[in-house]
Amino acid sequence: MSGKQPAPVLQTDPRAGYLSHQAEIDAAIRRVLESGWYIQGQELESFEQAFAAYLGVRHAIGAGNGTDALELALRACGAGPGDLVFTVSHTAVATVAAIELAGATPVLVDVDPVTYTMDPESLMRALAHPPAGTPKAVIPVHLYGQPADLPAILELTRSRGLTVIEDCAQAHGASLSGRMVGTWGDLAAFSFYPTKNLGAMGDGGMVVTDDAGLAERLRLLRQYGWRERYVSDIPGGNSRLDELQAAILKVKLPHLDRENESRRALARTYTAHLADAGLTLPEERPDATHVFHQYAVCLPRRDELRAGLRQAGIGTLVHYPVPVHMQPAYQGRLPPVVPLPQTERIARRILSLPLYPQLREEQCQRVCREILGFLGARENA
Repeated sequence: MSGKQPAPVLQTDPRAGYLSHQAEIDAAIRRVLESGWYIQGQELESFEQAFAAYLGVRHAIGAGNGTDALELALRACGAGPGDLVFTVSHTAVATVAAIELAGATPVLVDVDPVTYTMDPESLMRALAHPPAGTPKAVIPVHLYGQPADLPAILELTRSRGLTVIEDCAQAHGASLSGRMVGTWGDLAAFSFYPTKNLGAMGDGGMVVTDDAGLAERLRLLRQYGWRERYVSDIPGGNSRLDELQAAILKVKLPHLDRENESRRALARTYTAHLADAGLTLPEERPDATHVFHQYAVCLPRRDELRAGLRQAGIGTLVHYPVPVHMQPAYQGRLPPVVPLPQTERIARRILSLPLYPQLREEQCQRVCREILGFLGARENA
């Protein structure tokens, strides 16, 4: 690694996202504070309409966070005790937590070794030999900003009458065959956690759908089942996207496509510089627009490289170090019904490099130099 260290390179930097839109965000915050209306008001309604229009769906329903959004989507489609919901083990644990919060049983399948998204063949095997229960829904995860193989997944699910809920927490603005992710399934859930491609300054989530009946049920479920205030028509909960976050997100939404293109440009820099480094680099699914929530590489000596980059002042993260089925809370309790070799291999090797829209080209090139230098030094040792 190099001698004298320049300024650290962060793996992600939500503060930079705020600073790049500071005047607009500050004005939006001031407008909300001065309005005196902080929950379920015009700011939320305006952002819901804007986000639905951006995706090209009829309905968008704000929620407290991305996990709540998934849980609400599951409850809206009737998933509950005795029902099976199929998803991947290589994901943020929130995907599986939401299934259990809805009272359903997760069934974990493997991922494709190239895209790291749900493997349709693994899903097909799991559907052919499910555990005890009633197959109800499938949640494909658009991981790292890469669209899952939705046409193949939908072919499997439609013939079986299963609901498809897209987990779009890392894929705001991604598309497949010219069609936005979030518009393929029956419902889709988004997270607006601060580090997401479209991030709030706190927690936030959204469920989208074209189905008016599901949308109405979602609106009831997120606020105590109320049509009339204080009168619950159905049992519901409390999961609301507040006015401040909605106003901030509406400011940031018009910049999303440009910032996604910045991510894609940085990804191209990484790919060009690291093509011969001996790493497994991300590949974009054919006919897809990958929005690179993460630039995730794979290598056998992942932990050594991560430690070396840390010494050089370069931040990295591992998304995700332990597959859900191997975590203490789930191991033995959710035994896989199909083998998960790719999931377990990827978890030992995956590493997310610095990537966010405000990352400068020279910082990206510095990361590449440090990686090439480290790998070259280890190879010659």
